[in-house]
Amino acid sequence: MLRLNCFISVVPEKRAEVIEAAKRLTGASLKEEGCVAYDIFESATRPNVLMICETWRDKEALKAHSESDIFLEEVATMRGLGEMKLETFEF
Repeated sequence: MLRLNCFISVVPEKRAEVIEAAKRLTGASLKEEGCVAYDIFESATRPNVLMICETWRDKEALKAHSESDIFLEEVATMRGLGEMKLETFEF
């Protein structure tokens, strides 16, 4: 399985827009083949930091996800509104 932690730093004025894009992406991703878990978290200590935590069955499922239209659209939206950092773990 693969776990991805995507951290998003965003200015307060753009936070709501990032959360809405992340919610659209999360809803669609949870329906995808091979998605084990997908959720959005807000930092309790840094209000400008959000995290999308996702778990995928295998590399093939993650590849299909990362090539999907909704992923490409919503990630482009979030990148335009904030700074993203990705951590990937295989277990």
